[in-house]
Amino acid sequence: MIFDATQCALGEGALWHPLRGELFWFDILGKRLHSKARHWQFDEYVSAAGWVDADTLIVATQTALIRFDLRDGSQTPLCPLEADNPVTRCNDGRADPQGGFWIGTMGINAEQGAGAIYRYHKGALRQIFAPITISNAICFAPDGKTAYFTDTPTQKIRCVALDADGWPQGDPAVHIDLSATDFRPDGAVVDAQGNLWNAQWGAHRVAGYAPDGTFLESYSFAAAQTSCPAFGGDDLSILFCTSAATGLDGPDEGKTYAVPTPYKGQAEHQVIL
Repeated sequence: MIFDATQCALGEGALWHPLRGELFWFDILGKRLHSKARHWQFDEYVSAAGWVDADTLIVATQTALIRFDLRDGSQTPLCPLEADNPVTRCNDGRADPQGGFWIGTMGINAEQGAGAIYRYHKGALRQIFAPITISNAICFAPDGKTAYFTDTPTQKIRCVALDADGWPQGDPAVHIDLSATDFRPDGAVVDAQGNLWNAQWGAHRVAGYAPDGTFLESYSFAAAQTSCPAFGGDDLSILFCTSAATGLDGPDEGKTYAVPTPYKGQAEHQVIL
């Protein structure tokens, strides 16, 4: 079903705020943050957020990570994010169980290898993976011991072990290999049982995979360019999904969807600034 009919050129960054019981999402190309009742306009691309407290988000913009106050829309810079690189913008991001915030970048025109993935933790930003062409599918196992991510053109979702502080250790390995299919992995989220749910660009769907990477089932949506899922609702069993209208003309494109499921999500993790 349609959760919100606002048409986003490039919907992304779906986040269910566990304290507010409210869904937030972005239109990257529209430079907007949305919720069901309101929106906030920015001067540059915005793409992903984590929650800091009931009234505060950490938001990734084209050039920085900022502290954003939902009460009055005020912005406080936290640190630059490729501010000296006019080629790139922010893309996919999510908070990890240890309180860090992962954020990926990519070329504005998807330039080959222009992006990277960073982790912001307790005031410091560190690059952890590069080069990346289209950063996506950043999400985390419930026990905090594994992170997942993809470089979309590779069609492979990778996993990497995390240490006790949430930093990657060792080399990433292939977790889900879609390279023999037409599915292009976009945003993803992991539920409370450790299943990974991946929006697949151009395929009208979010597909679920068990902790061992085997396919479970998929949920279909009217929009073709599904981009980022999130679990929310009173018991975290509603699967939300953003989509993108860019390049398409249909009336269903770019809207934000919701579907009930028998699965239960993790509550999104708090970011420790």
